[in-house]
Amino acid sequence: MAGTYKGACFCGAVEIEVTGAPVAMGYCHCESCRSWSASPLNAFSLWSPDALKVTRGAENIGEYHKTEMSHRQFCKTCGGHLFTQHPPLNMVDVYAATIPTLKFEPAVHVFYSEKVLPVRDGLPKMKDFPSEFGGSGETLPE
Repeated sequence: MAGTYKGACFCGAVEIEVTGAPVAMGYCHCESCRSWSASPLNAFSLWSPDALKVTRGAENIGEYHKTEMSHRQFCKTCGGHLFTQHPPLNMVDVYAATIPTLKFEPAVHVFYSEKVLPVRDGLPKMKDFPSEFGGSGETLPE
């Protein structure tokens, strides 16, 4: 799955690319991601920060920190969501919808304890984060 994948905000003022392969892909059910994405869950792809490059419109990127865990980046023109930096994890979440050429292959659901939409897809359902990302590692029934 390694390659270079291009993406952009809603209006195209900001363009990005990620190179390599994501560290993880899945769905987040936490209240913050649901509220930010205006959706019952958020499809994520986690990357090493050095895999992400802003190729156009860096001056048009706004940032919002609700918590120190998530530094959310968006286009100041259209409000389109681009990615979220996770400094404590040394990872960046490039929203799956932002990079449409990446074949999205989810492997896990995180913060399933906060779900508002049950999903029965056979993937592991984590109470919070996997232990390798600082979470409890506890899984929940589907």
